Amino acid sequence: RYRGLTLVLTFLCYTSYHLSRKPISIVKSQLHPNCSALGPNPHNDSNSSTWCSWAPFDGDNYKELFGALDNAFLVAYAIGMFISGIFGERLPLRYYLSGGMVLSGLFTALFGLGYFWDIHVLWYFIVMQICNGLVQTTGWPSVVACVGNWFGKGKRGLIMGIWNSHTSVGNILGSLIAGVWVSSAWGLSFIVPGIIITAVGVICFFFLVEYPEDVGCSPPLHHVMTTNGKDPEAVTSNEGPLSTSGQSSTDHPERPKEAAGEPEAISFLGALRIPGVVEFSLCLLFAKLVSYTFLYWLPLYIVNVAHFGAKEAGDLSTLFDVGGILGGIFAGLISDYTGGRATTCCAMLILAAPVLFLYNHVGQNGIGTSIAMLIVCGALVNGPYALITTAVSADLGTHESLKGNAKALSTVTAIIDGTGSIGAALGPLLAGLISPTGWNNVFYMLIAADVLACLLLARVVVKEVRGWCGYMARKRGSSVQLTESVPDGK
Repeated sequence: RYRGLTLVLTFLCYTSYHLSRKPISIVKSQLHPNCSALGPNPHNDSNSSTWCSWAPFDGDNYKELFGALDNAFLVAYAIGMFISGIFGERLPLRYYLSGGMVLSGLFTALFGLGYFWDIHVLWYFIVMQICNGLVQTTGWPSVVACVGNWFGKGKRGLIMGIWNSHTSVGNILGSLIAGVWVSSAWGLSFIVPGIIITAVGVICFFFLVEYPEDVGCSPPLHHVMTTNGKDPEAVTSNEGPLSTSGQSSTDHPERPKEAAGEPEAISFLGALRIPGVVEFSLCLLFAKLVSYTFLYWLPLYIVNVAHFGAKEAGDLSTLFDVGGILGGIFAGLISDYTGGRATTCCAMLILAAPVLFLYNHVGQNGIGTSIAMLIVCGALVNGPYALITTAVSADLGTHESLKGNAKALSTVTAIIDGTGSIGAALGPLLAGLISPTGWNNVFYMLIAADVLACLLLARVVVKEVRGWCGYMARKRGSSVQLTESVPDGK
């Protein structure tokens, strides 16, 4: 029951985080729309083609300014993420997470209030983006640490693949909510998501349970199976929650954490020494570069290339996130079955490169083709990104080299996602700089990033393949020995 509650609450929390990030990509096309399509300027007789744009985004450099807005958020997010994990290990997660959500709601709403306060200075919107980027770093390390505290490794890939759909669900809801007001009063496209994330933060404060031990439940076993081969997480008692010793919590009123003493939180360098952290972090840098370029620029790309309106482009862009949900679940399921997290990521990245090329060249040849290509692109681009930020981060944060120390989950998650956030900051910035030379060049940049992400996992993939080969060799050897031990005719 508590595990289900933890999944639901953390799902809602991070859904609201992404819900509040998405409006900026929808509103961009309204800050600098095609004014000539709206007819003559109703206010004067000038022939200005930008009379309906929102200053300071009414100049020819509007794409660079949009890139600056994206970069302000993402650079602050990337820098803050490395610090956030350290705080997350040392502060109560419930306070840290809910406080960050309330502040994020505040800064999101303040960005939208710029519309009603008639603010036309760039620095105001930049400052709001920086502040929001910093406080949003409280989210990911906290929710992954909470889920990792409650779930062992058994079916972690599938569970977290389904759970990670909060990212895409948040993007979809953010797009739809922002689309309601984008053409009438775009400020509400930020204010309403800001209110939503604040409300969810208050709910989180009152109901989130950080550790199983806090309510007398036994923690999951991350690396050990029970003697009868059953999943230890599935073992329950009809008499109530169990403590770590396997006896009822009434037999041991003192929490295991208090009895054994709180373990020290792992250091930053100590987390980097965990095998696989560096490789997956660098891979995520390039994988997240691709994902966040789509997150921030896909609606504008659809407007420019397919010539849809702002609302229609925002609605169509949600299909990329629908594909992301399917890709995350598929990646988790396959990696659980094969045990090869890196190999699964690498295979999807290899497939993503040609699909990106095809989407740019034939993706706008009809609405049916566009829908299909967006879903496939979303699955292949977001699948590895989802797997690394969830199941892989939880695996490495509970690595056997830590000897059961749970005070590494938040730090490891922050290192991996923080490194990835550098790519998330670079992607939209590069797209803003490259897009004036043509969208083809933007997609070539994304394809190159996919290839680099794949290459960075090569060492881990080789290790996994060798492990499979060794396992198969041992299995064949056991079969041969068994055959030789059976008498003839039996």
